Amino acid sequence: MNGAGTVERIFTAPAAEAEMVERSDVEAVPGGLRGDRYFHEIETGTFVEWGPDEQRPGGYDLTLIEREAIEGIEREAGIELAPGEHRRNIVTRDAALNHLVGERFRVGEVVCRGDRLCEPCGYLQRVTEKDVLEPLAHRGGLRADILEGGVIRPSDKIEPLE
Repeated sequence: MNGAGTVERIFTAPAAEAEMVERSDVEAVPGGLRGDRYFHEIETGTFVEWGPDEQRPGGYDLTLIEREAIEGIEREAGIELAPGEHRRNIVTRDAALNHLVGERFRVGEVVCRGDRLCEPCGYLQRVTEKDVLEPLAHRGGLRADILEGGVIRPSDKIEPLE
C-alpha cells in the first residue's frame, strides 16, 4: 500500500437486511461497530451462523470497500450503487484493501487485522437487484477484526502497521 488511504464514508445497519445508515462517526471495539448488525452484543447479521456459546469467527467486526471499486463497476459494467447499497461499513479512498489480508493496519485510532476478502455474494445481488457478482469479484472489499478500539470518522487515515 503506497501511502495512506482515507475513510470517506461510514455505514452501519441495525439489523439483518435493514437499510444501511450513514454515520458521522462510529465507535469501534473488539467485536464490532456499536450499533451495527454484526456487533458482538447484537449479532443479527444475515450471515450469523454461530450460537451464543460458540466462538465468533473472524472477519465480522468491520467491512471496508474502495471508492475506486464502486466507481470501477459503474464505469465498466454500468452498475451504479447508491450510498450504502454495497453493504460495507467503510468506504475508503486510495487504500489498497486486498493487500491488507493477514496484515495489521490502523483506521484513525483503531487497530485492525485484515481477515479475508469480502467477496460479493448472492445476498448482495438479491438486495441490490443488480448483477454485481462478476464486476465486484476480488474487489468487493475487506473483512477485518478490530484489535484495539476507538472512534472512526470520515477523513481518518488508513495505514499499514509494521
